[in-house]
Amino acid sequence: MLPSLYRYGTGKFGLSQASRSFSTVQIFGNSGAAEFIAAAGSVTSIPKLHGLPEVIVTGRANCGKSTLFNAVLGRRNLLHTSKKAGRTRELNFFRVGAEPGKLILVDAPGYGARGKAEWGALFDKYIETRRELRRVYILFNAKHLLNAYDTRMLIHLSTKLIDDRGIQPFTLQAVITKADCIPGDKVSETIAQLRKDIWEAAPLCLPPIVTSATMSPPFGLDEMRKNIADACGLL
Repeated sequence: MLPSLYRYGTGKFGLSQASRSFSTVQIFGNSGAAEFIAAAGSVTSIPKLHGLPEVIVTGRANCGKSTLFNAVLGRRNLLHTSKKAGRTRELNFFRVGAEPGKLILVDAPGYGARGKAEWGALFDKYIETRRELRRVYILFNAKHLLNAYDTRMLIHLSTKLIDDRGIQPFTLQAVITKADCIPGDKVSETIAQLRKDIWEAAPLCLPPIVTSATMSPPFGLDEMRKNIADACGLL
């Protein structure tokens, strides 16, 4: 089902937790320590890393995921940003924290009308087999309500949240981006509608975090950092 979402036109909780706790400042405070470490354009090239907890980020093309996570990591261009959709074509792995790192953030290609079936197959294989995966972040642009691709992706991810043994291998977290783009008199209505649509498609999805990476000051970044650290068992 998932690869069709990308077509043109159309940790395991059983793993041991971290042996000590960190503050979000210790994890994200040194922005210079975050760095790109690997890319995977095919299933066979998904890297074997050092067992650090991982989170992966997905969303419809141009949902603002690179801009948001650059801001979360305190960088301007660590994750590639572009006004042209579809520039991310691989799974890109970024280490967060000074070597050996605290966690791994994985940037996935966007899904939707500008996506490709092979990107969906790669993403699917990763979330089905990656023992280090702790949480999937799915991003939605506040300027638009959910479309058919978003709903189908939420439903698809929901089928992966409980495995054949009845174990939840990872959690699913919704994020609303570009909240500053909602007209002032429509904020409550728009956020409420997005929350409703997300819940109806994926009842097990965690309630959305509302963010804006371009407001001054940015909104929701501290909540995102805490959420990521908590998902990885670092707090």
